Amino acid sequence: MKIHEYQAKEVLSQYGVSVPQGKVATTPEQARSVAQELGGNLWVVKAQIHAGGRGKGGGVKLARSLDEVEDLASSMIGMTLVTYQTGPEGKKVNQVLVEKGYNLDKEYYLAMVLDRAQEKIAVIASPEGGVSIEEVAHKTPEKIFKSYADSFEGFTPKQLKELSQKMGFKGETDSQFQETISSLYKAFIEKDGSLVEINPLVSTKEGKLLALDAKINFDDNALYRHPEIEALRDLNEEDPKEVEASKFNLSYISLHGNIGCMVNGAGLAMSTMDIIKLAGGEPANFLDVGGGATQEKVTEAFKLILSDKNVKGVLVNIFGGIMRCDIIARGILDAVKHGSIRVPLVVRLEGTNVEEGRKILMESGLKIISATTMKDAAQKVVRAIQ
Repeated sequence: MKIHEYQAKEVLSQYGVSVPQGKVATTPEQARSVAQELGGNLWVVKAQIHAGGRGKGGGVKLARSLDEVEDLASSMIGMTLVTYQTGPEGKKVNQVLVEKGYNLDKEYYLAMVLDRAQEKIAVIASPEGGVSIEEVAHKTPEKIFKSYADSFEGFTPKQLKELSQKMGFKGETDSQFQETISSLYKAFIEKDGSLVEINPLVSTKEGKLLALDAKINFDDNALYRHPEIEALRDLNEEDPKEVEASKFNLSYISLHGNIGCMVNGAGLAMSTMDIIKLAGGEPANFLDVGGGATQEKVTEAFKLILSDKNVKGVLVNIFGGIMRCDIIARGILDAVKHGSIRVPLVVRLEGTNVEEGRKILMESGLKIISATTMKDAAQKVVRAIQ
């Protein structure tokens, strides 16, 4: 689960990470009021969307008067912001973060992530901040430093000191940097994070380290332990179909193809998408109804697939282990009753109660294209939409 920058900063500040003074605003008038409350003569107005690259897209601007703060907020709120992470469709800006301006000295990069290959939490740091870490890795990989936490002890004082020295910190900023890493690690563990990124982490002319930007992603599977985090979810930032899928505990991800997929099991779902590609088609979604799906879940899954206007054909690929093929068949029939299918439908059933499932579909009178193997199913659905 993703949250907004201002929410990430609120979480990090609870763990002692220094962040700029600021507040979120949903109207230009509120933005002006926030700037007035913060005081000073320099402010930053930042569009709040779940995507990086906002600065290059025009979503981060400096203001040197209250009128300018209000004007910038007026131009940002309601705009569709396009960045390299949003895709060409962009995302609508519903709120802005207004922060006090600071005398910046240098920008750094700092992140914490789970390294699945090492099965450890890694801290990644670089003295080259303010740009994407991919760009740094491509141009100056020697400037990226990584260290792994011990599964029981976390990061040792020796690790923190070595990393701080590599980054070039001295004196007060040295201790601040080490404290920041310790705070990030605590937040990462206690909140079940999957990514914490500060880019840039900045030093000010006064010698203070600040998280000028912040991003936190959380493990969806652990949200039941964190109602306070789940409450931060902004449904306006998510695909409506994915939001609807979550209500029925369906694993659904929208893609850009035109062949809808309904499969049981994540591995089989990925294999199905691969074989559609090999057959010359493009999958429109990843959809795993799960091993113990009910007829209701299957019906809702089918509705989700057909709600995508790009879908020109549907492939149902079920291997009945825990899931029974007759339940899938009845779910398909139930979905048809709630809305006619105007696109080709290819169904491949195998496993538990497969004969009963096939009989249900055959006797339904629906125009269903039957397939025996995954390759056969993929080829038939690609031919059908052509």
